[in-house]
Amino acid sequence: MQTSKKIILTLIVFGCLFFLFGPEIVPTDLQPEEILNMAADNDVIIIFNSGGWGDTPLEGAEDFYPIIEGIQQTLNDWGYKSIVIPYNRTRDTFWGKISSTREFFSFFDFSSGVLAKELELVVENSPDKKIIIAGLSNGAVFATETYKKISGEVKDSFCALSVGPPFWYQAPPSEDILQLKSRADTLVEGEPKVLFSSLFKAPGRWLTAKLEGKNLTLGQALETPGHVYAWSSPEVRSEIVDFLENKLR
Repeated sequence: MQTSKKIILTLIVFGCLFFLFGPEIVPTDLQPEEILNMAADNDVIIIFNSGGWGDTPLEGAEDFYPIIEGIQQTLNDWGYKSIVIPYNRTRDTFWGKISSTREFFSFFDFSSGVLAKELELVVENSPDKKIIIAGLSNGAVFATETYKKISGEVKDSFCALSVGPPFWYQAPPSEDILQLKSRADTLVEGEPKVLFSSLFKAPGRWLTAKLEGKNLTLGQALETPGHVYAWSSPEVRSEIVDFLENKLR
């Protein structure tokens, strides 16, 4: 019995040490040359960051992709060609999840710095490009942190769209970052009772979806009241359009 306790305690200690000091795992390795090749015929590059773990495919991000589509249509109406490049913040492995969790607690300090450097090289090699770093929820934190790390020499080529950033993250005000928040959003406002209720019910929703054959992630099962930003909403659309018009036209 004593031996079992020692083994368990040892595993816990090593697990905590790895969590705190383990190697950083770069989620998506976006090479500047690759980005430039994909965006060769485009004026605007939209870096897409979903909520949750940040690994939801573009087409599957029903909560954020419609906004991105609306932005692309708006840019097209203005005569700009654009391309959307997803950035997966989490690798689909056990250690990838561990690394991403650690990044979450540091406001994505490491991974946002990696992406910032890659995007700087893109603009240095193609200064005519404009880059919009867009993110929802946890992705909103990541988008803001990435923009903050862009060096001053190329910052005029960038802006950030931060949609529904959670209450525990407070970004400094900037005319180049649109912080889109709704007072009805319980995750933005930080309402403990509602958030704990959503957290408690999430596993049940996830299990029910699995039994029904639906591909629902645990993050998607965490239904947070008011944490919905639709392009069809005049308030959402007008704020984004006005911001981009000021930044790009």
